[in-house]
Amino acid sequence: MRDTHTVDVGLTAVIMAVSGGVAKVLAVREGAGEHALPSGLFDPAQDRTLNLSLRRWIMELTALEVGYVEQLYTFGNQYRDARELDVGARFLSIGYLGLAREQRIGTGVPAEWHDIYDYLPWEDWRGGRPAVLDAHIMPALAAWAEDALDGAGRALRRGRIAMTFGTADAIDHEKALQRFELMYEAGLLPEAHRDYALVREKSSSVFSFNKNKIEDIYKVSLEVGGLPMKMDHRRILASALERVRGKIKYRPLVFELLPAAFTLLQLQKVVEALSGVALHKQNFRRLIQAERLVEETGEMETTARGRPAALFRFRPQVLSERPAPGVGVPKISTI
Repeated sequence: MRDTHTVDVGLTAVIMAVSGGVAKVLAVREGAGEHALPSGLFDPAQDRTLNLSLRRWIMELTALEVGYVEQLYTFGNQYRDARELDVGARFLSIGYLGLAREQRIGTGVPAEWHDIYDYLPWEDWRGGRPAVLDAHIMPALAAWAEDALDGAGRALRRGRIAMTFGTADAIDHEKALQRFELMYEAGLLPEAHRDYALVREKSSSVFSFNKNKIEDIYKVSLEVGGLPMKMDHRRILASALERVRGKIKYRPLVFELLPAAFTLLQLQKVVEALSGVALHKQNFRRLIQAERLVEETGEMETTARGRPAALFRFRPQVLSERPAPGVGVPKISTI
């Protein structure tokens, strides 16, 4: 057994793209077919910086060149990696968000683009309130709240549910990670049951679901849907989605996912795909033009059907004109 003071540092990348109005994430398939985010160990002997290390092994693993990259969080919960149970070392992973225009993945590369909402289906409100909320998630969370030991505990849990999943008026689309964490704690995700089975004799306090109802709760976790991922990779994906949704309000990140010249409809579809919110076409266009985020190129896009659409480009001067040049997105109505 290795020294318990040993720490291995890995890097995990959430690489997002938007294509055809679909928000996508790059995922790899491991030996047993398990979905995972691209990840690798940091090599201090080879790489001068964490960022360079990340870009190097992404290229080696996927042959993909990533544009915008920023660090998310360091994920280091004990036993997040099952190897800790055997070797004693802690396995930390520094999560990164990368934005790229979708590129074809070469033959033989074990990576492919997936719809983000295949993993987090309760986050997609573009077609209205997701049916899984009322069918499975909210009833299960209500039962979880009632399973608290006392009245104060029940009130606390109800308050957490309201903060993360909203009230009768609206839901805050930015709280994607908080929703994931609450569902995990309540046992509504298969990863929670997988992890509980591994660590229940060592550290099970993070799981607050009723252990006497574990079989029923596990069945609900399967009904909730969403493809599970290796280790805590779906948690890392949720954190990246929350970061993007928060930052598009004050940083022009969406333009990293668009070609140099684009239509306003293409821009709207990218914002909708990332935010999970359907936007009113005319209101969105008025907002974009009032904020002077874009300017016309003087050219038109012609398609086989419909009227020609004007092409626009990002106006870089906006970065020096105000401190928070982003695209505002409304709260999601639950009605």
